[in-house]
Amino acid sequence: GFMTRHERKLFDDLRSPHLKYWVPFVWFGNLASKARKEGRIRDSVDLQTLMNEMNKYRSWCSLLFGYDWVGIPLVYTQVVTLAVYTFFFACLIGRQFLDTDQGYQGHDLDIYIPIFTLLQFFFYAGWLKV
Repeated sequence: GFMTRHERKLFDDLRSPHLKYWVPFVWFGNLASKARKEGRIRDSVDLQTLMNEMNKYRSWCSLLFGYDWVGIPLVYTQVVTLAVYTFFFACLIGRQFLDTDQGYQGHDLDIYIPIFTLLQFFFYAGWLKV
């Protein structure tokens, strides 16, 4: 409903290796310039305001296209993987209980398996894989 059949045929026949989101913006710019020449838009300031708003919207579409086109760099996933495994190696060492034979006050052995550290590891490792 936004295009006539003739416009749709022109749009479909246009060959482009990428998305064609920019075509309606070009059409809009041409129609706005034609409307200014015909006197439908009375003031150049109004035409300028229309074109500025259209260019702002076009730049947002371009930015969105850029996010879709460029994937997350491989180094990002490698850094996150290294950070998660380093964190849990540090947790494995740092969260161990003290030797109860040494007689430290208030440091009695209460559990043998660090349940919360394991849960935390499974959560972060699962999140990393997603």
